[in-house]
This record gives sequence, C-alpha cells and structure tokens, in this order.
Amino acid sequence: MSRFRILALAGLLTGVFVGLGLWQIERRSWKLDLIARVDARIHAQAVPAPGPGDWPGLEPADAEYRKVALDGVYLPGPETLVKAVTVKGPGFWVLAPFRSERGFTVLVNRGFVPEGRSDPSARSGAVSRGRTHLAGLLRLSEPGGGFLRSNDPAGGRWYSRDVAAIAQARGLGTVAPYFVDADAESEPGPRPLGGLTVVSFRNTHLIYALTWFCLAGMSAWAGFQLLRRRPEGEKEG
Repeated sequence: MSRFRILALAGLLTGVFVGLGLWQIERRSWKLDLIARVDARIHAQAVPAPGPGDWPGLEPADAEYRKVALDGVYLPGPETLVKAVTVKGPGFWVLAPFRSERGFTVLVNRGFVPEGRSDPSARSGAVSRGRTHLAGLLRLSEPGGGFLRSNDPAGGRWYSRDVAAIAQARGLGTVAPYFVDADAESEPGPRPLGGLTVVSFRNTHLIYALTWFCLAGMSAWAGFQLLRRRPEGEKEG
C-alpha cells in the first residue's frame, strides 16, 4: 500500500472514531436525561392509571415507570405466576386481573413469592375481594418470554409478563397494554411482597466514548509518524 493511501486510511479512521465517540457522548446525555425523568416519575404523586383513550399513545419513554393509582376490585379466578429472580431469591411474580371503577381491566403484579410458596394456600396475603385502592409503577407488556425461554401459555409456564398472552390464556378479553407493579404499601407481604421493582439503566456510554477517542488518537498518531518517516530512497541533504 502506498504512503498516500496509508495516510488517507489513517485520516479516515481518525474521523470515523471521533464521530463514534461524539455519538456516544450524545447517547450518554440522552441516557442521563432518561434516568432523571424516570427518577422524577417514581417519586412523584400517583396519577390515575391510563384508561382506554390513552392506550394508543403510550410510549416507553413517557409511560414506563409512571407512578399510578387504581380503585376497583380484583376479579375472581386463578392468578398467573411468572418466573422471577429478585433480591429475595428465585420465585414468581403473582399477577391478578383488576377491574377499575372506570370500567377497564388491568393486570396487577401483586408482588413476589419465593419458590415453594406459589400455592395460594401457602401464602399469607390472600387477594382482597372487596373494593381496593392500590398504587404502583406502570410497566409496559413484556412479550415473548425471558430467561432464554419462550412463554408456554398452554402449559401454564410464564417467563415474562406478556399482558396480551396472559389475558388470552385467562379469557380476560381486552385489557390494558400495561401492567402495574404494586408498591409495598399496597402489597406489604410477606407473600406476595410488593415494591420490589428494580429500576436500573445500563449506562456505559462514557466508557465507549473514551474507547473510540483513544482509537482516534492512535490512528492520528500513526498518521503523524508516517508523515515524519522519510520516504525510502530519500537521503538527507
């Protein structure tokens, strides 16, 4: 490869790496803003859970982890157990259908039960059949599955909180496209135990940015060293 081509390649790589580094800086700013907005939602006063008129406009950036409140009753029927791993160890989330006084149905994640305590008879917290007020965090549906496994509605094995699939399997009809993670006041436990939602966002953009900038510096340095090198055959004057 000629000296000119090597210099051009070094310049191109330097520009590309700088661009990638700047992109990661922009991504980091976006992520920090998202974290700040979610933190504000979590600690805000609860607002009424979105009704059917609001469902088409729900977007993760604006709706996820919004603190919401519901008044209504839990519907009769079996609860749905979804595989979970929490700070309390492995077990299940307990999902139950809830009929809002405003006329729509939403799945409520009542909280966590450990393995061996999934049967309602082995729990201390029976679902209330009277008028109930609850609050928690709005979470959008988790279709497909989790833990590298697909949901198996026919076998009753659930690895993610797939609202539409659970509603179909339970014959619930139309339900909200989200579920609500009940807080610890609504479901104080111990079984099920609410308020275990983990709010965590991976933020490694600064590390990636520094990596790209280092590569840009190495490419620029290589080009500079090539410029300083005297072409073969050229003698000092």
